[in-house]
Amino acid sequence: MPFLLLKDLPRYECLLEGAKEFPELDPSACVAYLNLLRTGDEVYGVIERYLSEHHISQGRFSVLMLLWRTSQMRCGGGEQTAENQGPRTPAELADAAGVTRATMTGLVDTLERDGLVRREPDPNDRRMMSVELTPEGVTFIKQMLPGHFRLMAELMEPLTEDERKTLVGLLNKILRHAPNCGQTPASSTLSN
Repeated sequence: MPFLLLKDLPRYECLLEGAKEFPELDPSACVAYLNLLRTGDEVYGVIERYLSEHHISQGRFSVLMLLWRTSQMRCGGGEQTAENQGPRTPAELADAAGVTRATMTGLVDTLERDGLVRREPDPNDRRMMSVELTPEGVTFIKQMLPGHFRLMAELMEPLTEDERKTLVGLLNKILRHAPNCGQTPASSTLSN
């Protein structure tokens, strides 16, 4: 579902006029914000179409990628520690994906039904269940990732290497600032 429900963004001149009525309206901030959302929606749509061609949702793909990363860490050799084993339990997967445990249970249930993951007793704590990729899940990811990586590269193709680094830096700057936004009470109240 798109975050921005506007096909056409407002013209800058209209935002300048709006700022006369609403002094809190910063036209350049509004333009940047709306373009960020519109670009995010478009990129999300491109990836969503690719995933749907492979009959998988974004949430299920995220779980498979977390498990793939975990399996790659395990195959990399070296001593297994809590820091390098990656998420294994549904609770750890939920935390890593930023979703509720109930949502993760539903995602894992569907992936298990499709034969891409399996639940097994956790080797370190028999009271817990561990989630792992099945051989079919590994095959699915290996077949899907090359096209997914090509699509990411194609989406970023218009940007030079330096522009990509700048974009990442700017996005991270917004990301670090976002948790601090909206923390102050509204300075005005709504009236009828």
